[in-house]
Amino acid sequence: AITAPGITLFAMGFGAAAAVQGLTFLDAFFYNAVVFAGASQYVALGLWTDPITWTTAFAMAAVVFTVNLRMMLLGAALRPWLGGLPAHKVYPGLAIISDPAWIIAIRYYREGGRDWGVLLGACIFLYLNWIVAVVPGYYFAAAMADPARYGIDLVMPIFFITMLVPIWRGRIDLVPWMVAVVVSLAVKAVLPGYWFVLAGGLAAAFTAAALFQPEDSEPVPS
Repeated sequence: AITAPGITLFAMGFGAAAAVQGLTFLDAFFYNAVVFAGASQYVALGLWTDPITWTTAFAMAAVVFTVNLRMMLLGAALRPWLGGLPAHKVYPGLAIISDPAWIIAIRYYREGGRDWGVLLGACIFLYLNWIVAVVPGYYFAAAMADPARYGIDLVMPIFFITMLVPIWRGRIDLVPWMVAVVVSLAVKAVLPGYWFVLAGGLAAAFTAAALFQPEDSEPVPS
C-alpha cells in the first residue's frame, strides 16, 4: 500500500500527458494497460503522431524496448529465489513486473521471506493501480498538462530512493551504485537515446557480481 500514492500520481501524469498529446481516452487506456512500462511510456508518447505511421510505431517500440531492457536485470536478480519454481507460478508475475514491485520483492527476500506470492501480489496490485489511475489523469489533463510543474516527474525517483534505503547493506553497496551513476552519465554523454539506462544497470550488475559472494540458497516453497 505504501507504493500506491506514488504509482497513482505517476499514472495520472501519464493520463494527462496522453490527453494533451491528442490520444483518445481508449487509446490512452489500452496503451497504458498493454505496454505497462512506466517511464518509457512517457518517452514513447513524445513520438506519438496522428495518424501513426509504421516509422513512428517502430521508433516508439524501439524506445520502449531500449529503456525496458533493464527488466532483464531485474528478472536475473530474482532467479536465486524463483529459479526452482514451476513456470506457471513465476511467469505471471514476471509478465507484469515493475521497478517498485521488484524493490518490494527483493527487500522481502533479503529479509528472509520466501513466499513467491509476495512478488505476484505486488505485481498485480501495482498493475491494477496503474491502469485505473490513468483515468482521472486523462480527464484532469487541463490541470496536469505539465507534470513537472507539480513535481509529478519526481515522484518515482523519490520513491525508488526511499525503497532502496531499507535494503542498504553497508558501504560496499556504494561501489556498484556509484559505478552505475558514472557509467550512465558517460554513456548518456556520448550516445543518443536511452542506452545509458541499460549500460548503467549492466555495469552495476557486473560490479556487484565481482564484489559479492553468492548468498546461500534455500529451498523455495512450492
